[in-house]
Amino acid sequence: MSDTDTTLRIERLIAAPPDVLFALWIEPAQLLRWWAPDGHVPSVDLLDVKTGGRWRTTMRRPDGGVVATSGVYRIVEPPHRLSFTWAWEDENGARGHESEVAVSFEAAPGGTRLVLLQARFENKDIGDRHVIGWSSALDRIAAIAH
Repeated sequence: MSDTDTTLRIERLIAAPPDVLFALWIEPAQLLRWWAPDGHVPSVDLLDVKTGGRWRTTMRRPDGGVVATSGVYRIVEPPHRLSFTWAWEDENGARGHESEVAVSFEAAPGGTRLVLLQARFENKDIGDRHVIGWSSALDRIAAIAH
């Protein structure tokens, strides 16, 4: 987390080209390969990957409960930049506090430097939980990308 405690930044060097990594974020079948933590089953309800397009995913937890996230794409510049809003939904589908996710994919020796920023968390605790979630997601991406 940053000094403000409302922004996280994670950087990874992943041994795959930018276009392969970008596809993992925008193609439903690819997203499903890494999107949910172990024990959770993801599904893609909507993935309209264009500036202003909407997205929505759900994850079935091991206890059978379902959580959903959704947002709007702000920047779609294949295969270099992707930015979208992010909000968890409650059981009635109402969106909670909205943060912004920006991902960049820069070719680098050995693959791609992926930088993920998520900004405007409500508080440090929520941001810290997202650090854990995104870190494990990027581990899964690194394992499947080639």
